[in-house]
Order: sequence, then C-alpha cells, then structure tokens
Amino acid sequence: MKKTELLVTPISIDDILPLAEAGADAFVIGEQRYGLRLAGEFNRKDVKKAIELAHSKGKKVYVAMNAIFHNDKVDELGDYLRFLVEAGADAVIFGDPAVLMAARESAPEMKLHWSTETTGTNWYTCNYWGRKGAKRAVLAREINMDAIVEIVEKAEVEIEVQVHGMSCMFQSKRSLLGNYFEYQGKVMEIENRKTKKNMFLHDKERGNKYPIFEDENGTHIMSPNDICIIDELADMLEAGVDSFKIDGILKSPEYILAVTKAYRKAIDLYYENPDLYEDQKDGLLASIEEIQPANRPLDTGFFFKETVY
Repeated sequence: MKKTELLVTPISIDDILPLAEAGADAFVIGEQRYGLRLAGEFNRKDVKKAIELAHSKGKKVYVAMNAIFHNDKVDELGDYLRFLVEAGADAVIFGDPAVLMAARESAPEMKLHWSTETTGTNWYTCNYWGRKGAKRAVLAREINMDAIVEIVEKAEVEIEVQVHGMSCMFQSKRSLLGNYFEYQGKVMEIENRKTKKNMFLHDKERGNKYPIFEDENGTHIMSPNDICIIDELADMLEAGVDSFKIDGILKSPEYILAVTKAYRKAIDLYYENPDLYEDQKDGLLASIEEIQPANRPLDTGFFFKETVY
C-alpha cells in the first residue's frame, strides 16, 4: 500500500533539511509573483537551492503558480516554467488555465497539480482537469469527510487534502488596506509574511480575530481558527487520500517543525497498525494543543459539517 504523502510549506531554505528529517515527504514553495498565500518567499535562486536540498533527502518540491494572472504576466509563464524544468521541480501547482496552456508549450512533461482552493468540490470536476492534463487535484477546504472519501473513490487523479493550518476566507486583487491607509494620508509597510506585525479584523460578536495580510496578489483575510484533524485521519488514510497538507502560513519555523513531526508519527502509526494510531491519536492532538498560539483555536474545519456558503 502506498503511504499518504505528508506535504509541508517551509518558510525559508533553512527549513528544508530540518523538515525533511522530521518526516515531510514534499514541500510547496514559490514566490508571490506567481503563487498565492505562500508560507515563505522563494526567488529563483532559492527555488533551485530548495530543490537541490530536498532531492538530496529523497523529497519532492512542488512550485506554486496558482495566482490569478492578468495579461501583463502571461508572457512570463513559459519562461518561468522552463526555469522550473531546468531546476528539477517535481510539479507545478496551478489554478489558472493559462498555466496549463503555457505548460503544454514550454514544459509538456511537467507534472501539474490543479488547485483553486474553492472549486475542488466534486470528483467530476477533479477528473475534468485530470483529462486536461493535471495529475493531482487539491480539494476545497469547505467539503466534509464523506464527500472527500467519495471523491477519492471516483477520482482519476491524485487527491490532496489540507489537514492542518489556516484557510483563506476572502481574497481581493485590490490592496484594500494599503489603499485605505493612503486615503488616510498614512504610510503602511505591508508585513505579509512576518509574525511580528499581524493585522486582524475583529468580530466582537463572535469573539473572532481574522488575520489579514497583503502582497502582490492583493488582500487576503484568513480563518480565525486553525484546522487540526490529527486525531481524525483514519477514514482518509483508509480511503487512500494521496497527500495531506500542513499549511504553515503565518506560523513560526518551530511550530511547523513540531506539527510535521506529530503528523508524521500519526501516519506511520496507522500504516504500522491502525489500532496503534487509535490508541495514540489523543496524545498527538494534545501535543499540538500545547504549542498552539492562544489566539488561534483548533477546530475540525468543515470535515464534519454541512457546507455553508
């Protein structure tokens, strides 16, 4: 039986080897010019080095090209794809069909992972993109466990599911905060990937704080809680989900490392003996609760809810 991949988002090159040693099987990296909501910024030099380090440990690297592209960047896509082929990237993550078209012309052998974060809600859509050339579909965060299992059973492509971290609730291509501060006659430094200067929307009625950051792709409002289903993996492991993703956006390297170790242990325990996983899963959850920031409660997302839009 093929083990479910553990996919992690490093913050910098320095995280690659420690996360590989902690049990990560693959990494998502990229730069904000082409990728959305990345845990860290990797320029071309960084991408090449990250791939070299990951491959030295037998790990894979997937590069994000899942931004929403306008005409001004379309001519760049082929060049970037050719660079990724030369660098040895194992796959490219895309949402915009422009990337698919550019890959057919400039990188026909490159493995493609389809990811829009919102429309991967059924197996038929996953298979549609599979027949267009994608080898993997990344499921939306808003579908429940039963739907995920059914999609895996009927999918003709690999299936990736986020099991830990925050989710994006809203994105605008506009720099909403920056424009507001400019209107007020103030200067604001955008701290989109630093943990020291976070900005929040505060919903006093529900007691929620929604993290906000801005980058080249606009304004992003993130979920007030972190998904954590380390104690609820059995159904998806049994169904054969191909990849579990830990999203480390707005988290520290130390946190991502600890969470990676916990999920590595959970996956390995299940494949050794499902009963061992059942016996130890509560302890694994407790180990994450101990390091969880006080302002970021853990929950199970939509895994056990009806989807509400």
